[in-house]
Amino acid sequence: MAASQAKPQQAAIALGSNLGDSLATLEGALAALEEVPGMKVMARSRWYRSAPVGPAQPDYVNGCALLEVALSPEALLEQLHVAEHRYGRVRQERWGARTLDLDLILYGTLQQESETLLVPHPRFRERAFVLLPLAEIAPHWVDPLTGLTVADLAGAVADRHTVQLLESTP
Repeated sequence: MAASQAKPQQAAIALGSNLGDSLATLEGALAALEEVPGMKVMARSRWYRSAPVGPAQPDYVNGCALLEVALSPEALLEQLHVAEHRYGRVRQERWGARTLDLDLILYGTLQQESETLLVPHPRFRERAFVLLPLAEIAPHWVDPLTGLTVADLAGAVADRHTVQLLESTP
């Protein structure tokens, strides 16, 4: 059972998929997260297509969501892993293809580094496939490590051209 905390926090997550019916998987994952006690999806970005990082594999479909959570960061991460497993995620190869990838990007203003959790996500500042959708729903969120807003970080990311908005996105 997920540990809760007294005061709800806002968290930002990134979603990605490049195996199977990625759009259906991502929509299903958001619906599954809504069912978790102590978690509510407050906003979500449109879906984007992006080139993979790592070994040769299909393009990804990516997006971001803002959650209001009454869960500790560790309990939230645990719930993200439960959702990944539910959609067939198998962790075999770093940066390999996957049915579902859910990453905790930001959790309020928290800065935490432990064996199981790094918040903010250590590489989100370099990834257009995270920053562009995140800037769509949380442009004014300030990165607690750099003091820059998500919009500023998105404007500075070098690989913007590798991310394209999907036309079928509502």
